[in-house]
Amino acid sequence: MTHDGTERHVMFASVFLLMLFVGLTLFVSRIARANHRPESAAGSATFRTKCAACHGQDGGGSEVGKSMNVPDLRSLVVQKLPDAQLAQIISDGKGGMPSFKNSLSEDQIHSLVTHLRSLHQTK
Repeated sequence: MTHDGTERHVMFASVFLLMLFVGLTLFVSRIARANHRPESAAGSATFRTKCAACHGQDGGGSEVGKSMNVPDLRSLVVQKLPDAQLAQIISDGKGGMPSFKNSLSEDQIHSLVTHLRSLHQTK
């Protein structure tokens, strides 16, 4: 085999490995996004049934919620709160907001926190 032939084989192998790496990376990222959606969907469904009456579908507050001065969940003030504090507020309630610790599981509360984090994108 000549020197040119060896260079071609090395180049071909390098391109093949690069394409394989890129393909696997895209495949894994699609799986990761797909696995995140069910939790997102569960949090969204729980938000619609338990929270939207006061906080509105987009977290900005319904007419009822605005009359009670509920915070805009999309705001920087709310979005800056740590996950643990948001989970505690959902669990224990705050001000006029009722406690949900007896009606929601820890997983549901965690899904709601994840959903709240996504609301900042809708403002």
